[in-house]
Amino acid sequence: MHHGGLHEDAIAGKAYDARLLRRFLGYLVPYRLAVGGILLLLPLTTLCRLGQPLLLKYAIDHAITPGRLDLLAGPAALFLLLLLLEALLTWGEVYGLQMVGQRVMADLRATLFQHLLRLPVPWFDRSATGGVVTRLTSDVEALGEMFAAGIVSVIGDFLLLAGIVAAMLWMDPRLSLVTFTVLPPLIFVAWLFRRNMRQAFREVRSRLGKMNGHLAEVLGAVSVVQAFGREQEEQARFSELNAAHRDANRPVIIWDASLYAIVEMFSSLAIALIIWYGSGQMLQGLLTFGTLVAFIQYIEKFFGPIRDLSAKYGIMQGAMAALERIFALLDEKEEKDAGFSQISSLASSGASRRTDLYACGAPSSPPASQAEYSVFGFPLVEFRNVSFSYRPDEPTLLDVNLSLQKGERLALVGESGGGKTTVIRLLSRMYELDQGQILVDGVDIRRIPREQLRRRMALVSQEPFVFAGSIAFNICLGDPRAAARVRQAAITVGADRFIEQLPQGYDTELAERGGDLSLGERQLLCFARAVAFDPELLILDEATASVDSESERLIQEGVERLLAGRTALVIAHRLSTVRDADRIVVINRGRVVEEGRHDQLLSLNGEYARLYCLQFDCGAD
Repeated sequence: MHHGGLHEDAIAGKAYDARLLRRFLGYLVPYRLAVGGILLLLPLTTLCRLGQPLLLKYAIDHAITPGRLDLLAGPAALFLLLLLLEALLTWGEVYGLQMVGQRVMADLRATLFQHLLRLPVPWFDRSATGGVVTRLTSDVEALGEMFAAGIVSVIGDFLLLAGIVAAMLWMDPRLSLVTFTVLPPLIFVAWLFRRNMRQAFREVRSRLGKMNGHLAEVLGAVSVVQAFGREQEEQARFSELNAAHRDANRPVIIWDASLYAIVEMFSSLAIALIIWYGSGQMLQGLLTFGTLVAFIQYIEKFFGPIRDLSAKYGIMQGAMAALERIFALLDEKEEKDAGFSQISSLASSGASRRTDLYACGAPSSPPASQAEYSVFGFPLVEFRNVSFSYRPDEPTLLDVNLSLQKGERLALVGESGGGKTTVIRLLSRMYELDQGQILVDGVDIRRIPREQLRRRMALVSQEPFVFAGSIAFNICLGDPRAAARVRQAAITVGADRFIEQLPQGYDTELAERGGDLSLGERQLLCFARAVAFDPELLILDEATASVDSESERLIQEGVERLLAGRTALVIAHRLSTVRDADRIVVINRGRVVEEGRHDQLLSLNGEYARLYCLQFDCGAD
């Protein structure tokens, strides 16, 4: 099974925090007012926290030490007020951060999904599904956690640290300098841990992507696993991947726990230094007891954010690894329509421009405007010397020439792997050809916007795909124009016979992948879908290969009505389904080897006759 691909790049390469964060902060722009309000709360919260030790110092030096307990009421009331105000401000910060964070995550997921839908098909062929899903789910969650408990909170922590340093220097510069001697080794330790934790989090994300890929693959083919008795082998593989993910988390836990413990150690050391040096200063009358207590309070508050930073550090490093993966996905190039601007620039030329082009013998020139595609339709589909390969030095199509007239039914036949399906992929621009030209209505398809090109085609493949949703939705896919033709489309292909027997008819909700329908019924829905979109070019790729005989008979009846007046490209292994085609093209090892009607090809006694004899009695006509 395939477990490599997209997620492997999470381990390699060097990330730059500033670059990643700047790019991520761009997603906060729509919520800048909310973020600005949260940032305004941070200094207010900091002032509340800084004022508490100062009130404690005042109470000790001016009320408790002199024995003036009557002076305690004011500082105590103000202290309680600061605690209450701090709690309210903190609630506002957390609420605002969570709300903005959820909205940013929703926007980022939508951006990622929209981008994925525009990536070329070859990208999906080389990317593991589990790695892609991980980026849209757990990686985005990591960014939400970073925002809610990271970026803005870290700003508040640094404000508090700066305020504490200023307050301590204002109260006693010498005692402050003694306390700050623990900072250089603490900074060095944090820098050292930073490098190691980043790599550890890359490993965790990579292993998670592999595990998700395995799950998606096995669960999608669970019937095959059970049918061939592969449960134990797949369980062993999952256990291996699960253990790898667990082991990848071990360094993260070690580094995180070690950093937290070291910060605690330096905090205790700083308090010890304060007590040692401050006691001597008190005996000499150079320091009050209230100042010493305030210093201890400030040190606890000082190392509190640092302890939080050690915990947030793990969140931030995990988020940096997630950002690397997410932006790597967003940087993948989408499908581009190279000739779109040129076509658009001709929009003002008028219909006469198209007539002039054809009169001058320039069939590959573009029509006058995009609107004219709808007017003139598909009088011709033509392959000119087309060559293509999925892998270097392994050609799939070689110098293929095909022509398909409007209203003609053309069948492609040949052995599996000969290149028949590749013809469809190139025609719909799922893949770009290597050499030659494909013309639709006399226009090179590379100069036609993909969306416009594909809307004029309807593909029914061998593997019918049904979405979770109603019968009606699966026929029209939410398209308003197709929705108006749902019932008639179902009647055309004979799908109405089983639909009307369902509990809610066309409103019946289907399970994921249509698991509550038979294979034949799912295929009938796909045929109805093709009819509902009223294509000018109908493409059938082994569309009846997996359908039972009764369903095939019903489908063939509907197809005959569907094909009337339409251009059709039919790929089939069952030669019985293409005997009545207007023309049959035989493809062998990427080349067109024979072409003609059924009787003509049999009389040649060539490749088509050989394929025919493999399926039928050669004595039959």
